[in-house]
Parts: sequence; C-alpha cells; structure tokens
Amino acid sequence: MTNGVFDVAIIGYGPAGVTIANLLGQYGLAVVVFERDDEIYPLPRAIHFDGEVMRVFETLGLRREVEAISRPGLKGMYFNNAAGETILIRAGTSERGPHGCATNHYFHQPELEAVMRHGIRRYPKVQVNCSHEVTSIEDGNEQATLRVKNLLKDDEYEVRAKYVIGCDGARSMVRKLIGSTTLDLGLHQPWLVFDALLKKEVPKLPDHTVQHCDPSRPMTYCNVTGNRRRWEIMIMPGDDEEQLVKPETLWKLVSNWITPEQAEIERAVIYTFHSVIAQTWRKGRLFIAGDAAHQTPPFLGQGMCAAIRDASNLAWKLEAVLRGRFDEGLLDTYESERGPHVHAFIDLAVKLGGIIQTTDADAARERDAKFKKGQPEIFQFPTPQLGPGFWQGKNAPVAQIFPQPMLSNGRLLDVELGLNFAVIGFEDVFNDVSEVTRERWLSHGVVLVPASSSEIQAWLLQNHVRAVMVRPDRYILGTAQSSAELDSISALLPNLVVLAH
Repeated sequence: MTNGVFDVAIIGYGPAGVTIANLLGQYGLAVVVFERDDEIYPLPRAIHFDGEVMRVFETLGLRREVEAISRPGLKGMYFNNAAGETILIRAGTSERGPHGCATNHYFHQPELEAVMRHGIRRYPKVQVNCSHEVTSIEDGNEQATLRVKNLLKDDEYEVRAKYVIGCDGARSMVRKLIGSTTLDLGLHQPWLVFDALLKKEVPKLPDHTVQHCDPSRPMTYCNVTGNRRRWEIMIMPGDDEEQLVKPETLWKLVSNWITPEQAEIERAVIYTFHSVIAQTWRKGRLFIAGDAAHQTPPFLGQGMCAAIRDASNLAWKLEAVLRGRFDEGLLDTYESERGPHVHAFIDLAVKLGGIIQTTDADAARERDAKFKKGQPEIFQFPTPQLGPGFWQGKNAPVAQIFPQPMLSNGRLLDVELGLNFAVIGFEDVFNDVSEVTRERWLSHGVVLVPASSSEIQAWLLQNHVRAVMVRPDRYILGTAQSSAELDSISALLPNLVVLAH
C-alpha cells in the first residue's frame, strides 16, 4: 500500500475474488478484500471445473492441494434418453490431457475455497476482511474511495484503491454502479438441486455424470467426490415447490437411483438457471467479474470456470498497468476478450439445455431418432477464441489457450513459464530476431522455450507455425513462421523506455 492507497480492492471472496486475490498476491501487489459473510458457505454449490482452470490453480502453486480434494472426471458426461439409451457424450480425457491434467474435475466447493483462502496466507500484502460490507464507492481520477461497514463492530470507515473489482455475485452492487445492462440469452428455468451423502456403497450408481433426458422429468446425476452425489431435477408445470424440497418427495423423485437407507439429504434447494451477460464490465476504475458479469446454466459445468477465467485474464493486465509496463488501454481488452469467449460457452450450455429440457414427448422422440441414426455423437470440450483484444492474427490457434505439454526436462510447461510472457518454438527463429526484439524480451522478462520436446514440435508442425508468443494467462498472443513475423508480434509489447518518459 502506497500513501494509504491499495493497488486493488476486491468485493466478494468467493471463487472469483479469492482467485484474483491469489494472483495479485503472487505479483506482490497491495490488495484488500471485503466479504459480507464471516465464514465459507458450508453447503455444496459448484461441483465441476475444467483442465484450463486446473492450470490456473497450478499457476497459483496450489495444484497439489486442489488435487487432494478433487477427482478427475475421466469418463465425461452421458446424455441418456427416457429408455436409458445414450444419445450424446461429452468426451472425457486421460489423466494428462491437453492442459497437462484431466479435462474435467469434480469437487466440493467449501473444500476448494478453504484451499484457496489458505493460499492467501502466503501474501502479507493481501488483507482480507470478512464480515465487512462495502456500502458505497466513489470513483475518482486517481483512485476510488470505498465506504466500508464492519458488521461485527457496526462502525464504518473509508478505504482507497487504484482499482476495484466487483466479485459480488448476481446482484452485484458494482455492476449497478457501473450502470451495466444485461443481455438475456433466453434460458430461465427453475431446477431442484438435491445433494446427498451416501451411507454405504451403491454399486448401481454410475461413476460418471448422466443427463437423463426424459421428457416426463429431465434430471441430472453427478458423482461428485467421496460419498457426495447430486441430482438436479427440472421443475415441471404444476409442481408445488414447497412440497418438492420435503424429504418424502425428494426420495420419490430419485427412487430409481437411491433410497433413504442408502443416503442422507445434505441440501435441497430450488434455483433458477439463467443465461445472461453484462454489457459493460468496466467503468473508470471499477470492474466486475464472475457472476456479477455473467450467469450460465450448469449443463457444461462452466459457471465457476468462467469466473476463474475472468480472474486469470484481468489479473496480469492489472499488474502490467500498475507496474507501468503497459498503458491503461490494456484494461479495455478485459471485457472485449472475455465477453465473446464466455458468450460461446453460454450458447453451448443453452443448446445442451434445449436437448436436456425437452418436455414434449413427440419432440423427444424426434430428438432421439436424430441422434440414433448412428453411434452416440461425441462432442469435445469447446476452445473458443478470445474476442478482439491484445493479440495479433485472425485464425486459430491465435487467441486460444496454448496446451501444456511435458518438456524434455520432465517438467510441465507452465512450471517453466511462471507469470511471464513466453516465446515457444524452434531456436533458429529465436536466433535471428532483431536487437530491438531482444531488448523488449529482456525488459518484459519473456521466457524462451526451445521446441526440444516432441510434444511441442508436434503441435508446431500440426499448426504450421515455427514459433508462438504466449501471454501470462497462457493464451496465444501470435504465431510466427519466421523471425520477422516474431519481431512483429513482439512489437505488441510496449517499449518500456518510451513508457518511462
């Protein structure tokens, strides 16, 4: 904190807030966090994250701890019709997929948040204040001023910060202050979420996720971790929502799967699944992230993943601007890149929701017949490009995340990269770049990774390039066939001598 001003204030200490706090803490920035609740919410919420998100945990130095409280979902997700026939499969992966880990992971959110919050203890310049509510924010030319209420002592005080990030959920105060409207993508459907703890082993329960596409009652089953299991049950016309959450009703709804003798109820609650995106993610010194910026139905398991992608995109840009290596225009690329990216995931989740939520029997028969023309269709996890922003080129793989191969020294790529920009490719392309490019690389701490491993060589050849530049969030800044093209990409990094003046 310089002159009593924090670099960043974060409102909300859920997955988005705690991830951003850890990332900024790694950079050594002065960060203050405010959270209304005193403790971690103890009941299940999010239960899935993907391989890209595991890479963020790895970047934070928390992969081992996260692996200890999660399990890889190696078999993917099966979409079954009312007769139990598989009509569609979302592919799973081996233990080491393209991100250096399994593509899907299941977890219990309170355990994950505990790991992430424990990670914050490594950073003395990150100050966390639970039982504190931000009541107002005044945005200024040099800094923002936050009015904060200590809910335990019932007193108020002011805090100043150069930037403020609202990770304050679907009812975000920061989004309201920004004046952001929301784009409605059309899905608003109430579902009953029923979490159970097994008392004994139930062999007939699948060890993978099942979307039970039965028009009489669409339902999702998830094997979470350990003895945790979840059912998501669509609310149908005529349902009495008060009756649905009562134990006698719950057990009837899942009677084909499990009995009260085999499990106990941990939680039953009705949620409305939404599909919306905020239209403005930044105004002045204020930003939003996570549920404050977007909400997605859970059919791809991407709600928390999207929040952590926000954190990964925004954190390195804030650090680069705060440390004077980039001008403030870089921060405008946060929304322009993330907005279309999350839109692509929400669109697919809505599309899958249309398959799952079919309640017309005739339409369901048509759906089943379409899929049954061949073997069950298998679809891979999407890898959309970022929206317009800080990258150069037109076609993939530019603006997509670079894979994480094993290097010839036996280490995974991200371990070598740390928090830095990197150039990965054949050494002859490195050797002939201009002196100006070398100076830029040196001043920005760019890591050079020769294509000495067979996995990197295969990727470069498959994509018809000889080198790539990768950003700190692992997204591809640009690709090059020659040293001259690598010079062109490297010119996107500011000349620090010019910025200093």
